[in-house]
Amino acid sequence: MKNNLMPNPNKTLNNRNMSAEFTRITEQSSDYRHLEQMSINELLTNMNNEDKRVPVAVEKAIPQIEKLVTAISDKMLAGGRLFYIGAGTSGRLGILDASEIPPTYGLPQGLVIGIIAGGDVAIQRPVEQAEDSWEQGWADLMKHAIDEKDVVIGIAASGTTPYVIGALTEARKKGIVTGCITCNAGSPLADAAELPVEVVVGPEFVTGSTRMKSGTAQKLVLNMISTAVMIQIGRVEDNKMVNMQLTNSKLVDRGTKMVMEKTGINSYDKARELLLKYGSVKKAVDSLGA
Repeated sequence: MKNNLMPNPNKTLNNRNMSAEFTRITEQSSDYRHLEQMSINELLTNMNNEDKRVPVAVEKAIPQIEKLVTAISDKMLAGGRLFYIGAGTSGRLGILDASEIPPTYGLPQGLVIGIIAGGDVAIQRPVEQAEDSWEQGWADLMKHAIDEKDVVIGIAASGTTPYVIGALTEARKKGIVTGCITCNAGSPLADAAELPVEVVVGPEFVTGSTRMKSGTAQKLVLNMISTAVMIQIGRVEDNKMVNMQLTNSKLVDRGTKMVMEKTGINSYDKARELLLKYGSVKKAVDSLGA
């Protein structure tokens, strides 16, 4: 896979002030009124009905997601890294996805990195005005010596977060491949990104609460991106996580059964011993030339 994508200077965001004319669908009034008067069953049913819109919106964005996955895979196969950067819920979702890659796929730490406005403290509690700094996002990326070998994905449901837009704008100036995940079409963030992913899920059940449908959409897209990339760079064989870290008894049991399946070893104890000796399913199987 070759990445022939070149930055389009006409798409670079030059105005730090978010356009007053830009309509944030994510901030529009809920289609439901007087939520406090609904029964619990009504609340749950209506939320579920809204959630059903999310996979349909994600499906429409698959062509955009495909372009981004292709670019990331090319860069990582060439030794690059993947960065997620966001604020609030969006930042936390990026950190969650990044943190699950090493144990799930055995990828070394530091190759998929999540960054949140306000730093680690913001993972559990909000940091006032952290997302409002245009310069801080790029400064946080620079702490990791990001360069043109890498890819950075900005995550912001609104598509107007200065911390994220500033980071992507500076990254593009440096020739770094940029993508984004947003839930508003035609947003400043999408303009700043070379490879935008726009998943428009409509107004939230609770007006403006983008931790709901927007957050679900972002999580689904992040799952698709990281899983597809890990498969593309060889971290999955058949349909198995053969490089997963053996961090608990459940994963050791799963890995032991994989070794038995792949090698024909009938003894659970023998397969488990081989797995623990080599530390991963792939290494255990390769040791036998299976």
